[in-house]
Amino acid sequence: MAAAAMTTAAAATFSIELIHRDSPKSPFYNHSATSLDRARASIYRSALQARQIAARVQRKGGIETSDAVSRLVPDTFEYLMELRVGTPPISVLAIADTGSDLIWANCVPCTKCYRQTAPLFDKRNSSSYRTEPCDSNLCKALSSSACGVGRSCEYHYAYQDGSKIDGVLATEDLTFYSTDGSPLVFSNIAFGCNYQSSGSFSSRTAGLAGLGGGAVSLVSQIVPSLDKIYFSYCLVPKSDTQASSKVIFGSAGVVAGSKVTTPMMVEESFFVLRLEEIIVDGAGSVPVPPSAPGLTTGNIIIASGTTINYLPGGVLSSLVQEVSRVVSLPKVADSEGIMPLCFTVTGEADRQKLPFITFKFAGEASVRLSPTSIFMDEFSFAGAAACLAVANSGSGPPLFGNMAQQNLHVGYDLAVQAVSFASADCTKL
Repeated sequence: MAAAAMTTAAAATFSIELIHRDSPKSPFYNHSATSLDRARASIYRSALQARQIAARVQRKGGIETSDAVSRLVPDTFEYLMELRVGTPPISVLAIADTGSDLIWANCVPCTKCYRQTAPLFDKRNSSSYRTEPCDSNLCKALSSSACGVGRSCEYHYAYQDGSKIDGVLATEDLTFYSTDGSPLVFSNIAFGCNYQSSGSFSSRTAGLAGLGGGAVSLVSQIVPSLDKIYFSYCLVPKSDTQASSKVIFGSAGVVAGSKVTTPMMVEESFFVLRLEEIIVDGAGSVPVPPSAPGLTTGNIIIASGTTINYLPGGVLSSLVQEVSRVVSLPKVADSEGIMPLCFTVTGEADRQKLPFITFKFAGEASVRLSPTSIFMDEFSFAGAAACLAVANSGSGPPLFGNMAQQNLHVGYDLAVQAVSFASADCTKL
């Protein structure tokens, strides 16, 4: 893990706002969309993300140079974050992606780039921009790289939906603001400058911020320079349109209070945990196989970019059976055909019949999820339904999604390779 140079005091900590795509603060906010519209769209994005992650881990070790690791289907993201890049710093609204590494933006001249509403990043206006050579360690850390003009480091990523980016790897300054309001400038951060980009990228975004566990991610490059090798996030419920989620770097992000901790591994930039069993209040427990497709160190990816959870078919069937045993409500089919168990609910009294469900991870780390974190509401003119927010992972790895993580303070201790969970009011963190 490479540490960035920081031009301010090393004892520093800071946070960045995470903007959910359906928040009124987001350029993607649709005033006319209903809660049902947003819920269905997030389920659809989750299904695409799950298929993408499965394709990625299944071809681990056999990546072609012409078909680099597909980091995501570009329009399946859930969160955005603002980066300040260069000297003087220019604001870039970027997709926040916990499953990828490279930080990139479209740059001048961009010969074949998707149209974006914000100005392109112009490296000529930044005194801190430096092209990275193709024999450097940062270049070698990329999934796909080659020597370009003047032995510059060039990359090519091909995404699952046919979208592509091509560019030159450089180093740049990133500026953030500490918890006391003072600026923190991180120098020599690996930064991708696209000269071509095409596909389903939206004109309302200008780049991507990789928050995964690989060597060139934002996390891996800046956290070692802080007062603690640690970062965390707290995701507010999507029903709260006034508050924003946060990702916090350094000691201010340490999960405190009544918390549980479980070992963490990193595979293909993903943070991987070991899930042992799932317990349904008032019913029984469901054991989880110790291995999963494409994973070698754990059996579930903690995926903040995916809304719902994904579990192996056998585990999901047993979970559906246990939940059905304790919920005395009429069943109804999921309109999207993704979630296997939905109940008709006519009011708060019906919602009180939905159980808490506990995900027990290795190390006796039991994360108890309230019904609002494990059942997704679907509204229609015919009434309302509450669906178990879990789908079949099929031949892909299981995923612990962001709905299950809402109102949890989730901390990543990169020094000891562990993840901690604690219940929290994320609007007040």
